[in-house]
Amino acid sequence: MAYWLMKSEPDVYSIGDLERDRTDIWDGVRNYQARNFLTSMAVGDKAFFYHSNTKPPGIVGLMEVVETNVVDPTQFDSASKYYDPKSSKEEPRWYTVTVGYLETFETGMSLDQLRETFAPDDLWVVRRGNRLSVMPVADAIAEKLLYMARTV
Repeated sequence: MAYWLMKSEPDVYSIGDLERDRTDIWDGVRNYQARNFLTSMAVGDKAFFYHSNTKPPGIVGLMEVVETNVVDPTQFDSASKYYDPKSSKEEPRWYTVTVGYLETFETGMSLDQLRETFAPDDLWVVRRGNRLSVMPVADAIAEKLLYMARTV
């Protein structure tokens, strides 16, 4: 099992939305490095849910990968902002995963708190200028994050 951190703007899709839906596809990723991380995920991997572009941004919950190598349907929808005219159903360019809700943390961990606790090489989300929406989290860092989230 591996750990990941996945970002979403809460007004687009929040941890509350995932709790309500129980499972959902993680669509709309249009960065090749993030896509490659998505395609390397395995069923059972855990991902920290990170609310971005909000005040304060930070980790708010935990989810689990329940299906891998899912073709992102938004790449074929010309009405979607994630439409990719260079992609075809015969040769899709964008793959993703389906995630399942695990928990919402009682107290989120803000980006400022994460920056105080972790070095940029340990937790990529604290790197200045980092815009990647999907990133790996080392096991030791994940364990520390889980400890912090559950010892309010």
